[in-house]
Amino acid sequence: MKKAVYLAVTLFTLGLLGSELLAQEKPKPEAKSSPTTLKLQVTITETQGDKKLANLPYTFFVKSDYAGPGPWAKVRMGSRVPVATGSYQMGSGSSNPIGPLVNTQFQYIDVGTNIDARAITTDEGRYDLILNLERSWVEGDLVLPGDKQSSPSAEPSGQFREPIIRQFKTELTLSMHDGQTIQSTQATDPLSGRILTITVSMNVVK
Repeated sequence: MKKAVYLAVTLFTLGLLGSELLAQEKPKPEAKSSPTTLKLQVTITETQGDKKLANLPYTFFVKSDYAGPGPWAKVRMGSRVPVATGSYQMGSGSSNPIGPLVNTQFQYIDVGTNIDARAITTDEGRYDLILNLERSWVEGDLVLPGDKQSSPSAEPSGQFREPIIRQFKTELTLSMHDGQTIQSTQATDPLSGRILTITVSMNVVK
């Protein structure tokens, strides 16, 4: 009888110890990290030979998280430039002392800077930045043949001028830490010789 009681107490004690060990070994749920706010400055420097043509800084904020890329932060800055797409004559000219009038149709094109950015937090205190950048600008104009007008303001040879729109695009991913500055991209326009340099700076907002 005493052996049976002793065996029962021993089994009960082992059961309590096993339950306690399992409770200690059970992994604790990981605390969810809150998104980090990053302050980005993207600077586009444009030079031609030894002459600096432009220095264009753009500052904005992005959200970064461990779970995956944060939402896109977007910057749009520029103008809408009219570009002629065609023309048609108005009137027969018999009732108009200066002859038939030509009406030109235009399409407006966005010219300027577009930046899309998002970020991912890594385990090493660094942030992967995904940047899509587009830069366009008007440089002079081009004389194109057109319908000859008989109005006093028409070009003698029936020509009209169109703007020349230059364009630069890049898509890149940068791994950066707090306070770092990287000169990421440098490209040369093959026709004008203009050099574009892209510099990115990143700071963690405390």
